[in-house]
Amino acid sequence: MQKRLIRHGLRLLGPLLLGLVLWKVGDIGALCRLLGHAAGWPLALGCVLNGANIHLKVERTRLLAGLRGFRYPRAAIWKGMLPSLYLGMVTPGRVGDALRIQYMRRDLGTSYAEGLALIVMDRFCDLYVLLAFVAAGVAHFASVLTGRLGVVTWFGVAATALLPLVFLVRGPGELALRGLKRLRPSMRGDAVERFLETLRGQVRPRLAWAVPLTIGAFLINYLQGWLAARALGLELAYADVIFMMAITSLLGLLPISVSGAGVRELFLALVFPSLGFAREQGIAFGLLIFAVIYVFCSLAGLVAWQLAPPPFGVDAPAAADDDRSRLATPRDPGEKAP
Repeated sequence: MQKRLIRHGLRLLGPLLLGLVLWKVGDIGALCRLLGHAAGWPLALGCVLNGANIHLKVERTRLLAGLRGFRYPRAAIWKGMLPSLYLGMVTPGRVGDALRIQYMRRDLGTSYAEGLALIVMDRFCDLYVLLAFVAAGVAHFASVLTGRLGVVTWFGVAATALLPLVFLVRGPGELALRGLKRLRPSMRGDAVERFLETLRGQVRPRLAWAVPLTIGAFLINYLQGWLAARALGLELAYADVIFMMAITSLLGLLPISVSGAGVRELFLALVFPSLGFAREQGIAFGLLIFAVIYVFCSLAGLVAWQLAPPPFGVDAPAAADDDRSRLATPRDPGEKAP
């Protein structure tokens, strides 16, 4: 109970940071006027682009499942991904990812360990592509990222690069999970082995196709940010938007916020004056990004949740036999994906 309260408390630090930033701005009226005069058509187009962004992630999930010999139809992935976006927005931690695992259990008949391995590789793809954008962004904003902010950013870059290797390289992964098993004796050893086997089994030449899919998804996100800037009348270069959003995404991975709220606005309030803009414009820019990408997707997920409720309480290995023949015919992992 105490650990749960601590996790929830950490997530409140982001909104508290946002409140502190708004208080430091001093002129809340100017911020409200900026948001009130934002043009509608760029924001509407940015919301529509969420569909393209999610579809690229659906294709990536389909690719990763195919590497393990499963046929995972696009429609089934969409039904699992949209509600997970909503749950991930309204709950602390990565609860949305846990829901995607539950959908995989129903649709593919996978164990929790196998589903977790697919989700973890999905996240690793995001981390490494984000790292490339962040490295370029840190170099681009070297004059701004000084002091503690620069240290935190570079620490995040290093952690992002090293964390996946702990699981992908033989030896460190087993050692880390062995230590985790000592802390949680109830953890089954065969589940740990299955997780590592499934995770490493996705490292095949065809995994390279996940790179352009991931880059495309990020570039769409950055285009949405550029449209948010245009809605505010900000003449920001697309490259500036890319690097700012990449760094705020990395900072948003810190477990002190929900979808980076507060952390994003604090960073933008620091960066915007160096670009010749007011702090209020940076905060307004961050709030519109939050609304267009995160709030809109969570609302779409809420609608999907009502239309196709999540399969809570489903014992997938026993209950999904009929679905498996229809949705998830296992294949030889060496067979070419459709």
